[in-house]
Amino acid sequence: MTLTRFAKFSWGVVAWTILVILWGALVRATGSGAGCGNHWPTCNGEIIHRPEAVETFIELTHRATSGIALILVLVLLIWAFRAYPKGHIVRKGAVGTAAFILIEALLGAGLVLLELVGDNDSVHRAIAMAVHLLNTFLLLGIMTLTAWWASGGRRITFRGKGLWPLWFLLGLAGVAVIGMTGAITALGDTLFPPESLADGMAQKSDPNAHFLVQLRIVHPLVAILVGFLTLVLVRNLYGKTDKPLTRRLALSLAGLVLVQWAAGFINVILLAPVWMQLLHLFLADLVWITYVLLAADVLSVEA
Repeated sequence: MTLTRFAKFSWGVVAWTILVILWGALVRATGSGAGCGNHWPTCNGEIIHRPEAVETFIELTHRATSGIALILVLVLLIWAFRAYPKGHIVRKGAVGTAAFILIEALLGAGLVLLELVGDNDSVHRAIAMAVHLLNTFLLLGIMTLTAWWASGGRRITFRGKGLWPLWFLLGLAGVAVIGMTGAITALGDTLFPPESLADGMAQKSDPNAHFLVQLRIVHPLVAILVGFLTLVLVRNLYGKTDKPLTRRLALSLAGLVLVQWAAGFINVILLAPVWMQLLHLFLADLVWITYVLLAADVLSVEA
């Protein structure tokens, strides 16, 4: 790998974006999404607003960090067009990154303007949260690929790769579904927090419980299924390659899956405290990034 100045900047943008994602989760977990009312881009109708509540401070900070991320991506886009020739894969990655971060901003604005924040427990909010998480993953994925290509990674091809494209397509789609169901589960934990583990089990078994409570069981089931699929993929891949980087990425992915399983179990036992929700999401981001890098490495064109 070759870490040019542009490559280092690209990886820095990835790291900053993860921080923005985690702060966004903090906004949801603390119910601070309505900290600026239903105003966007202003806060409570003011361009420069002095926060008087913790919720407003958290929401304003998220908007500020998101704005910085938007600026960083703009710099990334301009730099890519100045540093790489027409048609280069890094240029395409930078364009994709810019497109997805604009969609991300619009989705965030929509949550506020449509009042799908705070105590809103509607189906529309659940769907919006799942779509928002999916776009976040897609943004993080293309951003990671841009940094990978800028570091010397080759473009991706499906030709001559056997069944590996299908394996990775299923795996990445599965991780995306885990994230989407996780977003819905986290929303349910925030709006309907159980008082104890027994209370949580009773809530899920109640036929009259809110749909967000009834859907809690879906996330761990999907996580277990996709996790096993990933471990099988890693096992098969590890035995068929002697490339050091591929093996390191494969082992890292397997290790992250196991750690994430443990984190999910602890999250349930501790009744999903905010800090554990953030750690769980951080691990999910690492799983996604590692999956994307492993796919890019295995499916890359030969030198």
